[in-house]
Amino acid sequence: MTQFNELGLADPILRALNEAGYTQPTPIQAEVIPALLQGRDVLGIAQTGTGKTAAFVLPILHRLAGLNKRPAPKTCRALILSPTRELSAQIRENLQNYSAHMRLSSALVVGGLKAGPQVKVLARGVDVVVATPGRLLDLVKSRALSLSQVQTLVLDEADQMLDLGFFPAIREIVSMLPADRQTALLSATMPKPIKALAHDLLTDPKQISVAPVSRPIERIEQSAILTPQDAKRELLLEILSDKAVERAIVFTRTKRGADRVNKHLVAFGLKAAAIHGDKSQGQRVKALAGFKAGSVKILVATDIAARGIDVDDVSHVVNFELPNIPESYVHRIGRTARAGKTGVAVSLCDPSEYDYLRDIERLTGHEVDKAIVGEEADFLAQARAASGASKPKKSRNRRRRGGALQSGNSQAGHSRRPQADTSGKPQRRRRTRRPKSAGRPQGSGVEAGAI
Repeated sequence: MTQFNELGLADPILRALNEAGYTQPTPIQAEVIPALLQGRDVLGIAQTGTGKTAAFVLPILHRLAGLNKRPAPKTCRALILSPTRELSAQIRENLQNYSAHMRLSSALVVGGLKAGPQVKVLARGVDVVVATPGRLLDLVKSRALSLSQVQTLVLDEADQMLDLGFFPAIREIVSMLPADRQTALLSATMPKPIKALAHDLLTDPKQISVAPVSRPIERIEQSAILTPQDAKRELLLEILSDKAVERAIVFTRTKRGADRVNKHLVAFGLKAAAIHGDKSQGQRVKALAGFKAGSVKILVATDIAARGIDVDDVSHVVNFELPNIPESYVHRIGRTARAGKTGVAVSLCDPSEYDYLRDIERLTGHEVDKAIVGEEADFLAQARAASGASKPKKSRNRRRRGGALQSGNSQAGHSRRPQADTSGKPQRRRRTRRPKSAGRPQGSGVEAGAI
């Protein structure tokens, strides 16, 4: 069986790994590390909680361990992009832990913090920059950082960066990098846009997949409670009051929803805190630190935190609201059953969310165990009514109006041009007034301005 000391890593890195108690790499690490050490580009697909961070951090450190010259001012040698502040901070923390016996400089470049201190650190030149795309692009454009010396680029959690709309920024950043570089793209899922990005950015990559795409890990006990919406709060309190719940994350679809649920839990006497894009960076850091330390038992979060929370002993994940993007379910429940442990994932599903649950089961290939509150026939009747109300009716009137009607699962940007009419009658395009609240579709799973 492969050991870290068999991978050819530099001695200072092996010392740090040994002190942390790590001797045997995970499957993704055992395949990605040798490929990156050989200079190959890598396309890695692995579920959350499988050790992707160390898989790309350790080869970067190995490459830097042999360099004695400091980086030039306002430059960096390696660039790691991730979708959220929390994930970026955790990557940098791992970077610092694994380089404990090296003279390595790094910078965390994320939004939500004052840019001044980040600019000051970059002015001296650093070995590694860990960043979210938006803030990085701002500092590059203001000439606080040059990307001309980047030797290694890593895109971590690429599919979430796609969900958050970062691809234009990423492509602009990549256009400023040297063509002669090593690139690694890692993702939990592989939708078509990610494949297209990988084709554009990677050169003859080694493709590594250590688990079926979008399938939750086997150590998670999954279940769903079919319930009326107004019964969810009491059910949530019942679940979280169980002594088996050591540490839990509760997921909602919206920021306001997270605040409301958190307020309800605190009023009941539970130690809870909320984390989402409207919270200041200080509030988010405090909530996450309390959760890690154990002073906060329950973290109420939106999907922006689904891949930004790296705590090994989360016993339960509760979906207070199901995501309407099925891949988000995989990322949410991946917060439990980490580091070889088991976990529990419970979803509260009201009739309007039943289609979301079926989409999740189709994606994962796993039928979730279900319990029901009330009469099954009543629930299914309401679910059918909700499903029918959310789907466009195929009618002559709809064809005449033209625009594609969008359900809760649709994405912004669909064409509103009239559809072809085979009746031979002329079509007339109607003008529609856009509501003042128009913008990103509600419940899209994306928090505007959250990063």
